[in-house]
Order: sequence, then structure tokens, then C-alpha cells
Amino acid sequence: MEERLPQHIAVIMDGNGRWAKERGLPRSEGHLAGVEAVRTLVRECRVRGIGHVTVYAFSKENWQRPEKEVRFLFDLFLRFIRQELPELMRQDIRLAFIGDRSDLPFAVRQALEYAMRKTAGNASMVFTLAISYSGREEILHAARRALTAGLAPERLNEDTFRSFLYAPDMPDPDLVIRTSGEERLSNFLLFQSAYAELYFSSVLWPDFDAKELQKALDSYAGRTRRFGRTDEQLRTTSEGMRYE
Repeated sequence: MEERLPQHIAVIMDGNGRWAKERGLPRSEGHLAGVEAVRTLVRECRVRGIGHVTVYAFSKENWQRPEKEVRFLFDLFLRFIRQELPELMRQDIRLAFIGDRSDLPFAVRQALEYAMRKTAGNASMVFTLAISYSGREEILHAARRALTAGLAPERLNEDTFRSFLYAPDMPDPDLVIRTSGEERLSNFLLFQSAYAELYFSSVLWPDFDAKELQKALDSYAGRTRRFGRTDEQLRTTSEGMRYE
């Protein structure tokens, strides 16, 4: 039987600091190890034919972290974007971004915009970085844009509201993965994850490898996505018949 795969995986990468602490290392070493886990995730999803991968790299709330750590993280983002661009081109992967672009340091914003332009024609996968991102802020941002556009209340529905989100063409995630044993969304893709399957791994993010990804995919494949429907409706749909 062919494996049932999600077409959009979103990941809350948690546990870099704890991974470093367990090894008596500075937090920066945990973030460096976390980057390697991102590379593994992208490579493995690309091989499996998963069309969209979104990673929660830096939340709005993360600005409250110590200034030294924040500076290190943005230096890391800058290096990552520059170093990964050739690989993204080789693998035909398009880079995308969601978040508050105005928050980003100029060099990071420039590198990100350049990489997005260079990879715009790539079509095998979309890899989205969520940086300075907040799900609630995205919803408020969309509401402000709708009001500014003069959208009449009677025209406001899920589809029109979606058109004002950061990435309106991004499909909703089928599977949201969170590592390190925490079991919450932490303000990530709140509108988009309404019907996502959730998978919580006890593994710290730097240790989330191909085997751990496969565990998440196996869990997803064994679930029944109902979207509010009954078992009878699901059976009818699977037989290609119409249901009311």
C-alpha cells in the first residue's frame, strides 16, 4: 500500500537550548546543531516528495531573549540563507518567508529577499522560514489589511480573509510537529492549523533525524482526517460518491 504523506509539514523546532545544556555546552552550540537538523528535515522531505515545509525559526516572543543570543541567531540565519542558496537551487526548492519583515536586521532582510528572488522559479518544494512570526499578529495584520482595502463585511469569509494573510497561497499544514516534549502550538499558524494533525515528539530538535521524521509520518499515515465528517460520510467520499 502506498504511504499516505502530508503535503505540508510545519515544525515547531524546540529544544536547542536544552540539548546544549545537557552536554555542558553554550546555547549557541545547540542552535548550530539545530541548523543541521533543519538541513536533514528539508532533504528528507524533498526526497519523499512533500511539497511544503515550514519551520518556526524565531517567534515574535523570542525578541525577549538575551540580546547576545538574539544577535547570534540572526547571524546564524544570515549564514544559513547564504550557505543554503546553492543547495536550494540544486534541489529545485523555493524559499519563502512569513513574519514581520520590518523587524529583521537589514542584512538578513536583504539576503532573504535575494534568495527568494533567486529561487522563485523552483517548483519541487517550498521551504518557508517563519521569522519574527506570531499567529495572532498575522491574524490582526490580515484584519487591518482587509479594513484598509475597504472589504465589505458581507464579503468577508474564510477565503477572502486568507487572501490577506502573509502567504495566502500557502496550503494549510496537514501535519504540525513539535519537538522536545512540549505540547502546544505557541502562537504558530493559528488560522492555518485549524484541521492539522498534531505530532509531539519527546526528542530535542537537534536530535530530530530521518528516523524521527519517519515516526511522525507513520503516525500521520495511521490517522483518519475527518474535517467534521462522520465515518459514513468518509466512507462515501472514499468511494468517490457525493455526500451532503
